[in-house]
Amino acid sequence: MTALTLSTAGPATLRADALVVGVAKGPKGPVVAAGAEAVDKAYDGKLAAVLDALGASGAEGETTKLPAPDGLKVPVVLAVGLGALPDTDESYDEEALRRAAGAAARALHGTKKAAFALPLDDASAVTAVAEGALLGAYAFTAYQGGEKKAAGSKNGGPKQPLAEIALLGAKPRDKEHKAAAERATILATEINIARDLVNTPPNDLTPEAFAAVAGAAAKENGIKVQVLDEKALVKGGYGGIMGVGKGSENPPRLVKLSYTHPKAEKTLAFVGKGITYDSGGISLKPAGHNETMKCDMAGAAAVFASVVAAAKLGLQVNVTGWLALAENMPSGSATKPGDVLRMYSGKTVEVLNTDAEGRLVLGDALTKASEENPDAIVDVATLTGAMVMALGDRTFGIMANDDAFRTSIHEIAEEVGEASWPMPLPEDLRKTMDSPTADIANMGVRMGGGLVAGLFLQEFVGEGITWAHLDIAGPAFHEGAPYGYTPKGGTGSAVRTLVRLAERTATGDLG
Repeated sequence: MTALTLSTAGPATLRADALVVGVAKGPKGPVVAAGAEAVDKAYDGKLAAVLDALGASGAEGETTKLPAPDGLKVPVVLAVGLGALPDTDESYDEEALRRAAGAAARALHGTKKAAFALPLDDASAVTAVAEGALLGAYAFTAYQGGEKKAAGSKNGGPKQPLAEIALLGAKPRDKEHKAAAERATILATEINIARDLVNTPPNDLTPEAFAAVAGAAAKENGIKVQVLDEKALVKGGYGGIMGVGKGSENPPRLVKLSYTHPKAEKTLAFVGKGITYDSGGISLKPAGHNETMKCDMAGAAAVFASVVAAAKLGLQVNVTGWLALAENMPSGSATKPGDVLRMYSGKTVEVLNTDAEGRLVLGDALTKASEENPDAIVDVATLTGAMVMALGDRTFGIMANDDAFRTSIHEIAEEVGEASWPMPLPEDLRKTMDSPTADIANMGVRMGGGLVAGLFLQEFVGEGITWAHLDIAGPAFHEGAPYGYTPKGGTGSAVRTLVRLAERTATGDLG
């Protein structure tokens, strides 16, 4: 993990390998942002003109490297675009700072130490820049450069992430600044661990292996852990989880993580879909749709990371995480279209499509989570391609059985910089899952499929319990070029939203 420090040193005096400054997009060209005054002075007040001559505009995420002039103790200055220049009496948007810091950190892969002289008006800005820089510095290199590493080559392997970040203008003795940096470090650490899990090849991240990782982290952070293996799942009647996992040589698991605070008055339950590989089962996915299906456990990764973050932050709220882990494979023992499963709740489900498996494992986990009667349940899942069709690759959908709770989660997500959109649960779509054989089918009409999946999950939530469903199928795994603090591959989607929800619940500030 990249190291983060707060520094009161001036940009002209701190020794580092690079110095990051912010540049906004003004009406007549790039405008040097606050925090870089001393750097601009070292360029004789012509930094904006130099950048303009090089074609820089200050557009969001744009990066431009310059040789440092005399007067600075760094060899390189990196100007990063902040986007539109805010009004005179306004500060830069936190998400703009987060993305700029992330873009700068990505551009400095292979660098040991960088000083960031971006606008830091308050503790919130410190949080945003720290989060963005730490998330942007992420790289998944565990499986790269093996031969060169084995040969002992110093130059072998991929470039390593930026090793150390110093935030200039942040005050290490200021309680708010220090707390902001500590929170950002904890959050980024857990998000990056979630990214690692999503990026890990499925031959290494089986349900059993995922459960072992979660168990080790739980014990390290004072979180109680319980793992139900295949024998316990069969004995307990978890027909949904076993129905999905029985076609694989790698058996399923249900993991319970329990963080408790002695003064907590509220309890949240987070439930994550953890399909460590999804072939579609007997309803095999077509060619071209299997290659990234290691990411189908991103919901469970987000839940795991969020519970650990809550524990590290010492939040005054009880948080229980449920990881429904299975591998969906075709074999002679796999569930077939037309089979009927008896879920943990006792409800029977006719399986019309074995590729609609996430809702089956979640159904069991939601029923189990409901037994403890938490104040609210939130499930997170890469559930439907329909949600990607509706909202694109960067926005997750929110469904809930309570409009106010859905609105609160949407507001929280927007606040922390995660794009989301509230979605309905139309009653007329529920009828399309009626089955002549079982209590319900796992498929309904194709159009509105993301909403149908939400309606299916709602069937397994305990009566009177507030519940929300986050379908992160779009933003959980990024296949395009990196941008801002978002890397290629696993993103850690929904972790920031879940943690902020836990924080607001702890303080009683949930709208």
